[in-house]
Amino acid sequence: MSRKKNQKTLFENVEITDIAAEGMAMGHYDGMVAFVPLAIPGDVVNIEGKIKHKRYIEGRVVSYVKLSDKRIEPFCRHFGTCGGCKWQILPYDMQIAWKQKQVIDNLTRIGHLELPEISPILGSKKTREYRNKLEFAFSPLRWLSPEQLQDTNIEQRSLGYHLPRFFDKVVDIHECPLMPAPVDGIRNKLKQFAIDNNISFYHQREHTGLLRNVVIRNSNTGGLMVILIVSEDDKQKISLALGFLKKEFPQITSLMYMINNKLNDSYSDLPAFLYAGDDHIIGEMNGLRFKIGPNSFYQTNTDQATVLYGAAKEFAELTGNEVVYDLYTGTGTIACFVADKASKVIGIEYVEDAIADARVNAQMNNLSNLDFFAGDMKDVLTDKFIAEHGAPDVIITDPPRSGMHPDVVQTILNANPKRIVYVSCNPATQARDLAMMSQQYRIAKVQPVDMFPQTHHVENVVQLIRI
Repeated sequence: MSRKKNQKTLFENVEITDIAAEGMAMGHYDGMVAFVPLAIPGDVVNIEGKIKHKRYIEGRVVSYVKLSDKRIEPFCRHFGTCGGCKWQILPYDMQIAWKQKQVIDNLTRIGHLELPEISPILGSKKTREYRNKLEFAFSPLRWLSPEQLQDTNIEQRSLGYHLPRFFDKVVDIHECPLMPAPVDGIRNKLKQFAIDNNISFYHQREHTGLLRNVVIRNSNTGGLMVILIVSEDDKQKISLALGFLKKEFPQITSLMYMINNKLNDSYSDLPAFLYAGDDHIIGEMNGLRFKIGPNSFYQTNTDQATVLYGAAKEFAELTGNEVVYDLYTGTGTIACFVADKASKVIGIEYVEDAIADARVNAQMNNLSNLDFFAGDMKDVLTDKFIAEHGAPDVIITDPPRSGMHPDVVQTILNANPKRIVYVSCNPATQARDLAMMSQQYRIAKVQPVDMFPQTHHVENVVQLIRI
């Protein structure tokens, strides 16, 4: 068999033995490591792929020689095509076991860190319908499977998820078990209404068509927000679509639209125009209430966010006398969470709109010991700032997936708190950052938390104690 580098070929009878980074299944073939999606340990598969760097194979499963006895039936009709929930075939107890292993591997292999005994991962009670936000894209040319290509009468217009790695291909979605009703009804009926009324769908390559995206958010207090994102201010057609949604789904409490005439789908910098209802919904965690606007960051699994923030609060070991700095505070959820056990909480965040939301959240919960500041972390957290607001006894940091810039890490080290609580959605970058702090701090506690069942993603909370 020819095995020229980057030439696609067939690798037969590869036994899957492990789960690797990014949730990929891993096996071995002729001295090389093979990585494929949509397989689990115990499967024996034939892979079409390419040899990379003479050491490993990347590809896709073209046939299953043998199915693992651990495999379960996926519960979603779109499994394997929409790009999400790739672990539906893996029993949930195995999912969280692999996530725990992923945390340990990242901290030891990337960070080369000495670890205490790691607490068992806190799994999610809900493994379906756990999300409070979903986004769908319109397209006039839906992605079609080989079987669907044979059907010349199939409807081409679609409303669903982008096919992985293809910005211009959308998988039409009929149902999504990640969010409860009436999300499927809103999406499906809106799509059909637009087709029946000749409202055009946005073409990602030609940049034509009106309807671009629809964002649906709900809350555990009964709020339901729908945001229609369009490419231009066509008031007649916008009003036609939104009027339909208002009449068809009276349970919508916040109905808005945005105009996005950019060449990309990002909308967090765009103003939202209120069509009907309130300009926000209210979420609740642990007795605290949070205002959620169209662009607010709010953890997409409310129940598990409560668990995650509870772990962070426990690791902070507050007695009521501490000054706490909450870095990357976002809309102030963690800051509000710990405020009742702290003397003062200082929240710092780069996004000014988020800080405005954080101040509203503090006021809404009658918390008077919080102050929030907007700006780049390394520029805000200076010696002068610390002298003015008090040295932190505890720093809580919850950075984005990319982790913290080395300058921010050094700023934290200069602040020299007694304890650091590092909340992360990416244990790999967390491990890198912890390694930079290991000369001054030791890892005392580690608590993984599963926020996203059916996926490989895992959150992790680490307590650091000053040496």
